[in-house]
Amino acid sequence: MPLQKKRILITRTRRQSSELAAQLEALGAIPILIPTIEIVPPETYAPLDAALAQLGTPGGESFDWLIFTSGNAVEIFNERINRVPHLRDSLIVATVGNRAEHDPFVSAYPPSIAVIGPATARAVQGIGLQVDLIPPSYVAESLAESLAPQAPGKRILLVRAAEARDVLPEALTRAGAIVTIAEAYRNRIPTESIPALQQLFASPGNYPDAITFTSASTARNLVTLLEVTNLALPPTVTLASIGPITSEALRDLGLTPTLESPEPTIPALVQTLENFFAENN
Repeated sequence: MPLQKKRILITRTRRQSSELAAQLEALGAIPILIPTIEIVPPETYAPLDAALAQLGTPGGESFDWLIFTSGNAVEIFNERINRVPHLRDSLIVATVGNRAEHDPFVSAYPPSIAVIGPATARAVQGIGLQVDLIPPSYVAESLAESLAPQAPGKRILLVRAAEARDVLPEALTRAGAIVTIAEAYRNRIPTESIPALQQLFASPGNYPDAITFTSASTARNLVTLLEVTNLALPPTVTLASIGPITSEALRDLGLTPTLESPEPTIPALVQTLENFFAENN
């Protein structure tokens, strides 16, 4: 197997690493889990909670669309609505129970749900809600393009990270939507990963064969952590990017991605790694 005994550094959050690690292990690789990103609460949940209260109110002040751009956003959304049982129950009953007669482009209640890609869709379905729209390409630009025809006059709630790019809300606002951004979490650099990184990059014999980057934040944060320890990424290590946004972040950092997944999903990233090592062993 091309990935047999290949040591591959996974930079995702510890909670999100299991899927990637499991798929790599199944192909004979040795995953090295050192998170360069950690999910922490926003400075305040007040804007999110206020938006959720509004979301649960049928009528003109509610939202036409609810957008998630990550599984983390879905998880925090679910945690917050669980604090208000009647809100969760009414939202799920309305969203699931009324789908047969619900036109997602007309009625403001229940809200239609759009997600960035299939992983986020699975997270939404996992909390009992249904997804109305997944863009053809799993990036903010494609999601904005898919929603733009329905945007004029629509009220949209975007649940996301504090540090997210503004491509999506800006595009939807230009298209005529009224966009409310509710920050569900922040990305923090886990300084507790420094000793493990120091050991990993202490000598060439310890270097990983490849590093996977599954977001722009994982790339930026790894470079920051290495700079703190006066280390740099060895030029011999394969840099595996999950997609164009992550690749752009690597280039902005002065790094050239060795390979880029054809679509921003974990299975596609693993397959791209396998193909690369099959050709370059």
